[in-house]
Amino acid sequence: MQQATYRVLLRREPEGLYTAMVPSIPGCVTWGETIEEAIAMAREAAEGCLEVYAEKGISIMDDSETFEYSIYLPSTHLTNQAA
Repeated sequence: MQQATYRVLLRREPEGLYTAMVPSIPGCVTWGETIEEAIAMAREAAEGCLEVYAEKGISIMDDSETFEYSIYLPSTHLTNQAA
């Protein structure tokens, strides 16, 4: 079976949970209590979302040709800074 690559973004929430998002798959967002659980949940959610999209005849490109880079900006634009 051919493999497809999808990027998973993780964000630690204030409550201590981890949100997992798969940006290339619209609506594919889930969470877990640990990073490992969030990744496992993202895999399950992605498979489910892709199945639904395939049933509807909608194709979703994978991230095999996607590159990622972080840029760093001054924190003056943040609204949640401590006073």
